[in-house]
Order: sequence, then C-alpha cells, then structure tokens
Amino acid sequence: MRHHDLVVIGTGSGNSIIDDRFADLDVALVEHGVFGGTCLNVGCIPTKMYVYSADLAEAVRRAARYGVDATLDGVRWPDIRDRVFGRIDPIAQGGKEYRMDPVRTPNVTTYLGHARFTGDRTLAVAPTDGGPVETITADRVVVAAGGRPHVPDPILDAGVPYETSDTIMRIEKLPQRLVVLGGGYIASEFAHVFSAFGVEVTLVARGGHLLRLADETLGRAFTTIAQERWDVRLNTVAQSARTLDDGSVELTLTDGSVATGDVLLVATGRVPNGDLLDVAAGGIATHPDGRVVVDDTQATSAPGVWALGDVSSEYQLKHVANHEMRVVQHNLLHPDEPRRTDHRFVPSAVFTEPQLAGVGLTEAQCTAAGLDYVTKVQRFGDVAFGWAMEDTTGLCKLIAERGTGRLLGAHIMGPQASSLIQPLIQAMTFGLDARTMATGQYWIHPALPEVVENALLGLPLD
Repeated sequence: MRHHDLVVIGTGSGNSIIDDRFADLDVALVEHGVFGGTCLNVGCIPTKMYVYSADLAEAVRRAARYGVDATLDGVRWPDIRDRVFGRIDPIAQGGKEYRMDPVRTPNVTTYLGHARFTGDRTLAVAPTDGGPVETITADRVVVAAGGRPHVPDPILDAGVPYETSDTIMRIEKLPQRLVVLGGGYIASEFAHVFSAFGVEVTLVARGGHLLRLADETLGRAFTTIAQERWDVRLNTVAQSARTLDDGSVELTLTDGSVATGDVLLVATGRVPNGDLLDVAAGGIATHPDGRVVVDDTQATSAPGVWALGDVSSEYQLKHVANHEMRVVQHNLLHPDEPRRTDHRFVPSAVFTEPQLAGVGLTEAQCTAAGLDYVTKVQRFGDVAFGWAMEDTTGLCKLIAERGTGRLLGAHIMGPQASSLIQPLIQAMTFGLDARTMATGQYWIHPALPEVVENALLGLPLD
C-alpha cells in the first residue's frame, strides 16, 4: 500500500490542478480512459470541429440566396473525421506521456486503471492492463471523474447496436439514415452535423419541444426550424427496439410510430461517474441523481476530499469544470483562505443550426420566482447585418427587472449566438444595468451586436 500527499482521479479539468506549486508534494493521478477527459476527446472540442465543417456545407447550399453560384460536390467523411482526431489524439497522447515521464513530472505517479473507494481516502486501482489491484491512500483526494452517456433500458434490453456521443464521431462511414434518440443539446448538435453532411435524420424527443432547458421562446422557435430539416417526433420515447435483417435498427415508439435508421445515436443525457467509484465507501454523499454533494468550496462530505466537474456539478460544461478546478486548486494550496465557486451566471451554448446561447434565468424561472420582470424579443432581421444575412429566424430575448433594469436573463438564437452572448454575461456578472449598457458605450454599426443593443433599448423598464 502506497501513500500519497494528494490523489487526483480523472485527467480532464482535474489534471490542470497539478502545476509547479505542487512540485514539493507526492501526487498521484488516476485515469482509466483516455487522457484529457470528455471535452478534449468526445465532447466540446471534437464536436465543434465537426460543426464547423457542417456549417461550411450548409453555407454552400445557401450560397445562391446571396447571388453566389456554388454547389456542394460531396462530403469526405474520412477526411473530416481524420482532421479532427489527427489533431486531438496526439494531444491526448502527449498529455499521457508528459504525466508518465519521471523527468518532466518527477513528483507525479500516474496510475492507468479504474479506481474505487474502499475506505476513507483509500482507493483500489485495477490496472487497465489486467495487472494486480493496487491500494493507495492519500492525505487529500480530488474526485474529477466526469460522467458518461445514459442509455435507456429499452435499448440496453434489446441488445441492438447503437452509438453514443462517445463513439459516433469515429464511425467508418456516413449512414444514409440516422435515428437520434433525445431532444437536448447533444442530440441537436449531432442532428445538425449529420443532416448537413447529407444524412436523413429522424429525431425522437420525449418533450413537446426540443432543447427544453433553454428559454421556451427559443426552444419552441428552434423546434419549428428543426421540423423543416429533420423528421422530428415529439412527445414520445422508445418502447422497444430490434435489429432488422439488413442490420438497421427499428424503434417502436410510445405514440405508435416507428423510426428506422442505419445507425442509432442515443443522446438521452449523461450521468455522473460517482457510482463507478463506489464513493459511498469513501464516506462521500451523493444527490439522488448520483452527483457527488459538494459545498461552495467544492468540498465533499468526506474530510480531505473535494470534487469538481461533471461528477458533482449540475452544469455539465467545461468552463464550469475549469472554474471549479481553480477553486479546488486554490483551496488545496491555501486551506486557511478558501475560495468559493461563483455559479450565479453560468452561460451555455448549443452549436446547432442556428446556434443558441443563454445566461441567467429563463422567463419560466422568473415567473416561478415571482419576480417583477419585463422582456424584449429583438429579431436579427431588424438590424442591418441581419439584412445582409437575409436572416429570418434569429432572435435575442432579454429579461430584466422592471424599474431597475437589472438583467435577469439573456437568450439568443441565431448566427454567432455563442459570441453575441458574451457582453451580456459580462454585464450581468458585474452588475451593469440594461440602460447603462445600451447607452453608455458605442455599438459598431452595422455589426451584428446591434441586435443586442436594440433589445436593451427596447426593454419596457418604466
């Protein structure tokens, strides 16, 4: 049994904790998968590289609208895939080699295996190469083990072939037909990617509209757009599944309809990995949904144990995991001066077509909280750059406190939404009210941020 000063489980954001300030500590790093975590390998980065290619394909298809004659001659899936992973895989491998190099990181011992708690800050690590289980202990432990795709029982019980967001990007060839089970951000992004590449997409969602966590105005507007591009089945779930003679998968849905595809993508959410680590054996409490319970310093219920990222956070977002990592890092180094996480204004974006981005409260949340609020919906097509794009679907919805102009929420759907949201995040974070934000600075004309300016000016605050 070997003892360490610090053990970090997971090489996503948790890996970034270990910098030169920990050089005098004996640190252990445990990883049972690919170095770099979800974001680098199967999440944010590769998906957005695919999205960029998809956006280019869609731009070519729409070029004639602007007087530009262009045709899409084809999509080279292997080249797109290899461009993505030809860049990402070396980064993951380089991170692994760096942490395992005794010269460059002499104080770090890397365990390649699956860790399970067996007691207070005690872990049994089963090596991925099948070697003997090693038991390690530590003064302090950081659980940064991420999450994994959720697969519904009807799919598991049927034994049909399926892909998840962890695997779909590495398939050998494009299917002719793709069935996507799910109606959230993962489902919507992959539906966009594959339909842009010429695949017939059927999307099965249990809700009455897609992207149910977004503000309802945007979610319903996006659903209308999606229904023009994909075969969208709402208010239904998979009741059963079977593999047909030609290898395709057929889903029987609870509304009585059938969805058939050459490939089935299960995108019904993700679950935290705490259960795979037997965190209860380490005295670590969890929420009913499996997330590790942490306080605002990211400390768990077990003394000397912290957690961060998807294993504990309700926000499955890389920028949140990085923020929580910096809090944990500081608190490990300065236990007498703890920092606290700031989750007041957590933004998110969905890189589908069109993009969506949001921060703060939705209108439904404002109503539920009994807030006195006003809203303004500004169309992209009402500003000059919107005219240039011939945009007919983009919108910016702002929610503010009546009278004071305090911004409560901001929700944007349209081109560059993930960038346009940033000044609104900044305003909310630093307490800039709507009127001051709108009138206290120049807005470049005729640039797209004018849609934000006009939304701010249009809020009926008085």
